Amino acid sequence: MSAIPRPPFGRTSGHPPPAAAQTQAEYDLAVPQDARRALARGWLWLGLFALIGSGLFSILLVLSRTPGINQMLPAANFFHVSLVLHVDLSVLVWFVALGGLLWSLNSSQRGSGWGWIALWITAAGTAAMSLAPFLNPGEPIMANYIPVLSSPLFLAGLAVFGLGVGVLVLRSMLLAPRLGFGFGGQGALHFGLNAAAVSMAVALLSFAWSYAVVPQSLDGKAYYEILFWGGGHALQFTWTLLMLVGWLWLANACGARVPLSPRVTLMMLGLALVGVFVTPYAYLAYDVASVEHRNLLTWAMRVGGGPAIVPVGLAVVVAVFNHRLTHETMRPLRAALLSSVLLFAAGGVIGVFINGSNVRIPAHYHGCIVGVTLALMGVVYKVLPALGYGAPQGRLATWQPWLYGAGQLMHIIGLVWSGGYGVQRKVAGAEQVLRSTAEVAGMGLMGLGGLIAIIGGLLFVVVVIQAIRNTPASAGQTQTTQP
Repeated sequence: MSAIPRPPFGRTSGHPPPAAAQTQAEYDLAVPQDARRALARGWLWLGLFALIGSGLFSILLVLSRTPGINQMLPAANFFHVSLVLHVDLSVLVWFVALGGLLWSLNSSQRGSGWGWIALWITAAGTAAMSLAPFLNPGEPIMANYIPVLSSPLFLAGLAVFGLGVGVLVLRSMLLAPRLGFGFGGQGALHFGLNAAAVSMAVALLSFAWSYAVVPQSLDGKAYYEILFWGGGHALQFTWTLLMLVGWLWLANACGARVPLSPRVTLMMLGLALVGVFVTPYAYLAYDVASVEHRNLLTWAMRVGGGPAIVPVGLAVVVAVFNHRLTHETMRPLRAALLSSVLLFAAGGVIGVFINGSNVRIPAHYHGCIVGVTLALMGVVYKVLPALGYGAPQGRLATWQPWLYGAGQLMHIIGLVWSGGYGVQRKVAGAEQVLRSTAEVAGMGLMGLGGLIAIIGGLLFVVVVIQAIRNTPASAGQTQTTQP
């Protein structure tokens, strides 16, 4: 192994290493050039297919809520079925796929066969869920965290998907790198990915626990709401930890020195993990159908991640603003990082002002979820060259995160605006009961922002496909194996 620090875009990028990367390697993750790279590629493709499918369903979703246009659609069916598939593909499948990519790079080379088994099982479950509306349609059930279709094919696909995730997480935990006392910035990121795997394991155990104890006699909405409540809250800690790792890695890839020591960072990531352990306590202390169980999990999610998110977010923003970019390939990474922090912060602030069940609630989680999505988009841009593909660069790659983030910001502002007038969530068309010009304007802004965000999301796929097509000729040659 060479003692020379790796360029932040891998040896396959074809770009000279920026000067800053030669003098500091804080918060960098080595991308191994062995069997793990092929496995990471597989998870990347699953994530891309999920985003493409989510984008197609989101077109129907936004149109069904946009004043005027929604009158031409059968709003209820189009809206609710589209919402189920849009949420499950863009949040659940996309996030799991990128988690699979990062955990594959974070694990040892042993057990790669189990990694491929996890990928194929997860992909099979995703395909079944995506095809269910066309082959075996059922009634949409708008449960929080994981909305479902009451379709045997969809539910079987979801169960298979969960099995694949279980294999992925078990392998990730068993083959996770061990940390010593002198772990450094790279060790802190390894800890963050290990913590995300632990959080995902808690989520899966929570789903299984709820399935074992929730009465089957409950009707559809009540049953799935309770079934997914505990594990859904644990999932939020998983996504948050992946986002924090992404922020730190992207800041380092931009050549910025984050003003947090590795030990302080490890403590912040540890704090982000602590909240997830409230979940098993809530199951032991209260009945899963009780108000106390529900409220305790809500409280843990609200206060659990904040102590880590705020200082890490401020640190990476200050670091990036105080550093001048030295290479064109850094610009898309900086755009993804800053837009991610902005959207996540907007979602967090909106959450403070939630009162009642109206569209401010989706405004809150859209901001937070899109913040995670943008961070993971930046991670994809970061790892593409190290996976043997081309480096995203140019105006389109730089503007894509800003366009996607701006559209989502308009989307959530429109929802907050309309929520102030009491417009209800999870309804569409005439069910929205838009009484005033201000309410119509708010939902119109939501629709415009949603369409802009869809364009931004599709441009991400375009940029990635272009980078894959621009794979350097040397990518197929033997690579130096990383430990």
